[in-house]
Amino acid sequence: MKDEEKKPVIVSMRFKRKKAEGDLGDREDTNESEAKPQKSKKSAKKAEKADAAKEALFPKEELSDKEESKITQKAEEKASPKAAKLDYKNTIFLPKTEFPMRANLAENEPKRYGSWEDNDVYEVMKKKRANAAVTFTLHDGPPYANGPIHIGHALNKILKDIVFKYHYFKGESARFTPGWDCHGLPIEQQVETAVGGAEKKEQMGKAEFRSLCRDHAERFVERQKDGFMSLGIVADWKNPYITMDYKFESEIYRELCRVAKAGLIVERKKPVYWSWAAKSALAEAEVEYQDKKSDSIYVAFTLTFTASIALGLPDGKAIVIWTTTPWTLPANVAIALKADAEYLLSEEGLIVAKDRFEALRLEGVIKGEPIKSIMGADFDRLEAINPLNHRRSVFVMAEHVSMQDGTGAVHTAPGHGEEDYRISLAYDLPVLMPVDESGCFDETVYKELLLPNAKRFVGMHVFKANGAIIDLMGGAVLKQDMITHSYPYCWRTHTPVIYRATKQWFVAMDEPRLGGRTLRAVALAAIEDVAFHPESGKNRLQSMIETRPDWCISRQRDWGVPIAFMCDIETGRLILDDRILERTAQIFAEKGCDAWYSMPVEDFVASDYDPAKCEKITDILDVWFDSAATQSAVLRSGDYDAGNAPADMYLEGSDQHRGWFQSSLLASCAARGEAPYKAILTHGFTVDEHGAKMSKSKGNVVAPEEIIGNMGAEILRLWVAMSDYRAEVKISQNILNQISEQYKKLRNTFRFMLANIEDLDKPVLETDLLGADRWIVSAAKSVEDEAIAAFEANDFARAFHRINNFVVIELSGVYLEMVKDRIYCDPIDSKRRRSAQSAIFIILRSLLVLCAPVLTYTTDEIAEYAPPVLKGFGKTIFDFTFDPIGEFEPFELSAELALRERFFAQVDLLKKQGAIKNSLELAFLAAPDFAVALDMTDLADMLTISSAAVAAKAPADALAKIEGGYIIRAKGAKCPRCWKFVAAKEDEPCERCAAAIKSL
Repeated sequence: MKDEEKKPVIVSMRFKRKKAEGDLGDREDTNESEAKPQKSKKSAKKAEKADAAKEALFPKEELSDKEESKITQKAEEKASPKAAKLDYKNTIFLPKTEFPMRANLAENEPKRYGSWEDNDVYEVMKKKRANAAVTFTLHDGPPYANGPIHIGHALNKILKDIVFKYHYFKGESARFTPGWDCHGLPIEQQVETAVGGAEKKEQMGKAEFRSLCRDHAERFVERQKDGFMSLGIVADWKNPYITMDYKFESEIYRELCRVAKAGLIVERKKPVYWSWAAKSALAEAEVEYQDKKSDSIYVAFTLTFTASIALGLPDGKAIVIWTTTPWTLPANVAIALKADAEYLLSEEGLIVAKDRFEALRLEGVIKGEPIKSIMGADFDRLEAINPLNHRRSVFVMAEHVSMQDGTGAVHTAPGHGEEDYRISLAYDLPVLMPVDESGCFDETVYKELLLPNAKRFVGMHVFKANGAIIDLMGGAVLKQDMITHSYPYCWRTHTPVIYRATKQWFVAMDEPRLGGRTLRAVALAAIEDVAFHPESGKNRLQSMIETRPDWCISRQRDWGVPIAFMCDIETGRLILDDRILERTAQIFAEKGCDAWYSMPVEDFVASDYDPAKCEKITDILDVWFDSAATQSAVLRSGDYDAGNAPADMYLEGSDQHRGWFQSSLLASCAARGEAPYKAILTHGFTVDEHGAKMSKSKGNVVAPEEIIGNMGAEILRLWVAMSDYRAEVKISQNILNQISEQYKKLRNTFRFMLANIEDLDKPVLETDLLGADRWIVSAAKSVEDEAIAAFEANDFARAFHRINNFVVIELSGVYLEMVKDRIYCDPIDSKRRRSAQSAIFIILRSLLVLCAPVLTYTTDEIAEYAPPVLKGFGKTIFDFTFDPIGEFEPFELSAELALRERFFAQVDLLKKQGAIKNSLELAFLAAPDFAVALDMTDLADMLTISSAAVAAKAPADALAKIEGGYIIRAKGAKCPRCWKFVAAKEDEPCERCAAAIKSL
């Protein structure tokens, strides 16, 4: 039979007595005479007996028609023994609930979320915690408004939702304001493609193009919002932050002004990651690494005559460099050595580091034996000749020189590398840059004589020039090869980047402007006060801050917030006048930052400065500065009811250590000297069940909307909760199918618990619970404590696996099976029955709130169908607050559980042998020395047998002996009501069942 067909029999668990107007008995007689033909004498006599029995059971009661009908049926059963035999099932207190067995999540979730929207549940949550002593602020890292949500988005947003809701149900005043990043290159590229390319873009003008970008972002904000809401995410969707909103653009600009006023915004010509495909500078966070094939060459730079003399070497000796970027050799100005390293001269006149000598001889770069040793420091400021253009290359000392690969002598071109640039500052070296914004050689190559026959290289892309440059060096190239290595790529255009020195605006990392400290020092100190989940995130962020270069915040694009400063035309200095800055911020708040491009200079400087002497900066801000400013714009501006600053938590993927975590930290430390967050939670990336990265070409992409449409968001939410987010998170249809089965088990257990407390008016005190009930509540208390501790540590997988194991093993697998008999068959108000119901109620109340942050749809549905005893806590799940199980003495059943396992193994054997068909045919005699905490009635229930007792001696008719006692055949007759073999006679109820029937 299918699951949906296995519906339990639903019967009334008690008969409520309810007064009605008039005499119901008279009205019933009238109705009967009007509706039915005259009864026969025999029927009349039977009805008379039934009326007498009814009068005896319920004297002088006024009842509703429905209740009267039920009572009449019961009375007739008492008057007719034959009928009673057939209808004992109607006297059993079977489960009763309208909570559906089948969830139909895909169909019902949108309706339930719609009701949350209609009732403005986020505002309800705020009001319910208005007087909370503790607050919690989760600051949302903005997703980029470009495309539908993917499974990584789902993982991230569900994790945030779990954290937010946990703190809410814990009783805290929690805030979660969602947001979107709307500026930047990806949107600009898509709109540029849509309008017909770069030329069409230039023809339409900046204002019209920016308007199209705004429309594009707006469309995807709405699409992604719908996607997030379909996941069951509760947040301030009515007031999200959108970085392209006018007020928000104004707040981004204000944050930039604070950093500038601190003296940390500087203009420098230095090398930065440059996307020649996008024609723009990139920040480190906009670069990803991929494998790339590159030319690998070893090149001999001959020492100058002066250097040879100074080193005591014959003329014509050469130092060997190694490079994988031959196209940077025209801009070479130096060779970096390690001062304390030893260098060896080989027999054929080549110089390499001693630590690399044998490796290079094995590669065939050098061939002879070493004949002379020279210390690196002896080369300082001497020169060699670049074989490509015969320009002089000075020897410099540098710590970044590695002895793990290469030759120990590093080709240095300050225009093409950060470390090279730093050395150039120390040695006052020129910064040559012969490459234009498209990645092609420009006229510098022949103006500065950087290449022979240089004009043929003008306009040639640098990657295509490698072969020609290698050929020009002839015999100076000692070895040429192709290698595959990790290389930086633009994460938007997916093309390899270059290092290119240009004039850009930077946030300086090492200027001592913050009370005598550098931004680097302030940021590193701030990290010490931040909690990291997992802890490894601290070292990762710390090492990135320690080594990162100045933050390049300028971009040569159109769609973004402008670096809206004026420069003094004569001095080139920034004009950071408070009046101009504030006027600009106000204009942005009213008209948006498009005004920077459409309004003249005089509108910004007014009468404070001569407009003719002022010039606008036209670069836009790195989009990472937009998101870095959200902690100020959202949490400090007063425009949002988003919580407190600094935020209690930032929660994003592990890539954000080099992205949002870092940029937010630097902006906040520059403007305020503190971290913007108290804690950082980092999750891994989603992969398929084999650990492979998801891609459409592999066919292993899992789309959230498909899962929601087929299985429901609740399955995705449970997948997130039961996954270890700290590592890569695996997902596939097989994994989701397993999660779905776990969900069904949880749901059906909740349903069973609901159905069995329907008639519970008032639970007994936890201290008054009976043995087995004390055991299960004690176990639930332990689970509750462990789950809360795990939630507090943000270890949701540990929490939910513990909850799930408890529900499946102890609760459903043992206890609920054990108490079915007493709940169904004991007298309705018996102490044993009410104790079991109370235990179920206590556990259900605890599990309901523990599961609510994850299974919000399901727990809200449970609250809707909850019996009155649970309704007192609230009509919806959002009315609930965590109410922990009280403390009491733990109750252990380890001996009984071990006995149960041994017993069931023996029962299976007896069934296979044909000795029994059902365990109720059995009884158990416990050995006198077998200590159990349960009474014998509970022990029988735990073993699912008819009875248990302590053996006075070993029985002669035992079916089996196990450790702890003897299995025997039950001695009584089979009770037609409970089916236990404990009745005195066949076809008559046992003593307990007779009392239960009488209680009706």
